[in-house]
Parts: sequence; C-alpha cells; structure tokens
Amino acid sequence: MSYTKRLDGRKFDELREMKAIVGIVPNADGSALFAFGDTIAIAAVYGPKQLHPQHLQDPRRGILRCNYDMLSFSVPERKKPGPTRRSHEISKVTQWALSEIVNLEEFPNTVVDVHISILQANASTRCAGINAAALALAHAGIPMKEIVSSVSIGKIDDRIVVDVNKEEEEYEEGAGSTDIPMAFLARSKKIALFQLDGGIELEQLKDAIEAAEQACKKVYKIQQEALKDIR
Repeated sequence: MSYTKRLDGRKFDELREMKAIVGIVPNADGSALFAFGDTIAIAAVYGPKQLHPQHLQDPRRGILRCNYDMLSFSVPERKKPGPTRRSHEISKVTQWALSEIVNLEEFPNTVVDVHISILQANASTRCAGINAAALALAHAGIPMKEIVSSVSIGKIDDRIVVDVNKEEEEYEEGAGSTDIPMAFLARSKKIALFQLDGGIELEQLKDAIEAAEQACKKVYKIQQEALKDIR
C-alpha cells in the first residue's frame, strides 16, 4: 500500500510546530529550549572554564564537550536513569556538529560544557537538542562562526518526509524505511551532521538532502527570532 498521507495529517515537507526560547536556566552561562511539536529539548552551557585534569588541556584552544540525555519521564515507558549506548553516540555526533560553529582559539586550556536534556520525546530528539544547543552557545556569548540547524528526514514507502514523529518511526520500523538526521550551517550551507539508518537510492537521497536543507532554513528562522528576544 502506497503511503499517500502522513499519519498526523501534515504535508510531506511540513515540520511540526516549532518553539524556541533563550535564557531559561538562570544559573547557566547560556541556555535555550527548542521543540518540534511534542519533542522538547533544553540545553545549558557552562564555560569557558579551566579544564581539569590538566593533562586534558589543549594549549592551542579550548575544547567542547557535549552530554545528551533523555530524562526518565520523557517517554511513556519510564526510562532507566543514566547514560546509555545511544546517549553516548548522540552526545558524540552532537559534539561534532557543534564543533563546526564554535571558535575556541581565544580560550586555550579551557572547556565549554553543553548539557542537553530531553524533557519530552516524540522522535527527532537529537535534532531538537542540536538546535537548542546552538542557541544556548550563542546566549553564552561563545564565539561562533554561524548557527547550525538540524532536522530529521524519513523515507516512508516511496515518500520523503520532513521531521519524523514517533508514530511515523514505528510505521517505518514495520515497513523497513529510512531515517536521516541532518544538520546544516546557516550561512555556508555546509552539512554538519549526516546519519543514515536504513536504505535509500541515490536519487531519493538527493531529494532527502534538498528537503533537509529547505527545512533547516525554517528552523534557522525560528532560531533567529529567539535570539532577537535576548535581553
């Protein structure tokens, strides 16, 4: 059966309602919230601060550390507290994506810590976390080359869809479909994150990348609006 309509009624290229708020954690150096519909991520930034132990310091520049975690109550079936293999993997790819935009040459021997917490999960959590973290870094005053924006792309049957939700993820699992989290740099249009889970033909992959680029422009617009509200 061909997939002719999204399960929540959205158009194939339509994102869920997005929300972005900057400055929501008072004791952090920078913080932000970003949401795709029911998926809500909060990021808090601390630093630059002296890195300990000393042997981990880089005398040429500061380093960036990221920690991603889904809170126990973020999913219907309570998640066991603590890091998982998945959270370690997402922390690492988030660090790679954010490393493309920060400029820490001015802060040798220091560290900037980015903590991302998923308050509520309805798929696309790593993308929401990256979007929140980019805003939090800007709010913290960390030198940045540009903003990174992220979105998930799915292939359900023969259709490319933007901003996959949990219901669609579960449909995909039964249909053997594809999930592609991506992130783009706003000004240079470079790809900062590209992951592929599943199979896809080359022509459809090109369509997926184009869909992600267009969707990330919409994400960036929401991020810009949130940064304008910084007091």
